[in-house]
Amino acid sequence: MRTFFLILLISNVLVSCKIANIVAKTDAEFNSIVIDTLFQDKISIRAIVVDANKIWYAADKGRFGFFDLDNNQKFESKIIKDSLKLEFRSNAKTNKHVFILNVGNPALLYQISKDGKKTKLVYEENHEKVFYDSMQFWNDKEGIAMGDPIADCLNIIITRDGGNSWNKVPSKSLPKVMDGEAAFAASNTNIIIKGNNTWIASGGKKSRVFYSPDKGNTWTVYETPIVQGKSMTGIFTADFYDAQTGFITGGDYEVRNQNFSNKAITTDGGKTWKLVAENQAFGYASCVQYVPESKGNGLVTVGFSGVYYSSNAGVSWKQLSTDSTLNTIRFIDKDTAIAAGQNKMIRINFK
Repeated sequence: MRTFFLILLISNVLVSCKIANIVAKTDAEFNSIVIDTLFQDKISIRAIVVDANKIWYAADKGRFGFFDLDNNQKFESKIIKDSLKLEFRSNAKTNKHVFILNVGNPALLYQISKDGKKTKLVYEENHEKVFYDSMQFWNDKEGIAMGDPIADCLNIIITRDGGNSWNKVPSKSLPKVMDGEAAFAASNTNIIIKGNNTWIASGGKKSRVFYSPDKGNTWTVYETPIVQGKSMTGIFTADFYDAQTGFITGGDYEVRNQNFSNKAITTDGGKTWKLVAENQAFGYASCVQYVPESKGNGLVTVGFSGVYYSSNAGVSWKQLSTDSTLNTIRFIDKDTAIAAGQNKMIRINFK
């Protein structure tokens, strides 16, 4: 037992040293933001993807579209299928197409032309427990989508032909989920990809990180210290700066001002996680993103508490906006991000 505690102490010291090492490299900080509203509408957006000059969005009421940053114009379309109330909370892109995925039953995955005018249903899944949370592509041929468990594992589908066809990963190839473990379709950030490395964040009564080093062929699962134990607790969002440095956050959706046990960092590719900023800064957050070119120091979150920024890898935070209506955010360069949520899409310039 004594040896065990000694090993644990050394491990914690090494993790703390790694985090301190990241913090020591802090660049110039952001102190304020300037917001430019791109469009307003009666709409709920939880998924955006940057495609050169276009910001594609997936939304409620069967709607999808893009905002063209070059000409400041919005294109929007709507998919109608029978009497279904479609809600798209995941989207992704390749060099040829954009993809959107309906969250509930039936799961409907559409392939969309880059002008937004042609849609093609490429995957359909009917099951009372179907609930898809996130979708990403490794490259122009290979992509992945994940959802809540239907049986004893996460529901994962993969394409290897550019999104033309999708196949379910058999349960025997995936780690088993724990009782009450699922995920949240909060901002299309349950899946994070860096090269061939893939991480999937779960939440609920159990909140863990699933890791694949080989584009979804094999999987390992790691424990996290994020608050869990209830159906609306756990990791709602994650991001990785590189193959080693990552951040998870979320919290308790039913106690949205709870700002402890809701932020954690990894410096070893997700194997171990350390809580940071305990009893500080924001409570529930729906999306976190690393600031480009920040050496893993810059982080921005949006959610119930507003827009928060950290310049030291999540150790401390400052509030840059009290806007609680944003669900998701993506950077287009190191000083500019696009965010969307309830009834709007905005551009944020960090100063």
